[in-house]
Amino acid sequence: MIKVKPIEKGIVIDHIRPGQGFFIYNYLELQEKDFTSVLLTNVPSTAFGSKDMIKIADPVDLNLKALGFIDPDIRINYIDNFEVVKKLNLSLPKELNDVFSCTNPRCITSEEEVESVLTLIDEENKIYSCIYCNEMYPWEDKDEFLKEEIL
Repeated sequence: MIKVKPIEKGIVIDHIRPGQGFFIYNYLELQEKDFTSVLLTNVPSTAFGSKDMIKIADPVDLNLKALGFIDPDIRINYIDNFEVVKKLNLSLPKELNDVFSCTNPRCITSEEEVESVLTLIDEENKIYSCIYCNEMYPWEDKDEFLKEEIL
């Protein structure tokens, strides 16, 4: 087993679905930062079988709505003096601003510089809708409509 040293101050992004850790690591652009960060993949988990995990040895600002949209089961642990001082369980956000690109060519977001907005219209089936054109987006298809800079 590989042991990763505890961090004194920073953030641990935990309970990431296996295979999503690298995507999130890239989304956060951690490879370009000047502080220590670690991506762990396929970590054994009693609750999930396996999970990915990211440790960031610096308190950084996170777009929690975007992270909750990418993987709604994520847990964010804030660390100070080697202790977890705050835990946040993420979920699908009710609204997303400027995280996706509407694929409807007639949508105003395709024609003008207007911030795209998705709203969660069916929580049970995880379906979002563009507020401008009502184009529907199932969460399972999110990789097809997330903005390129997020991918």
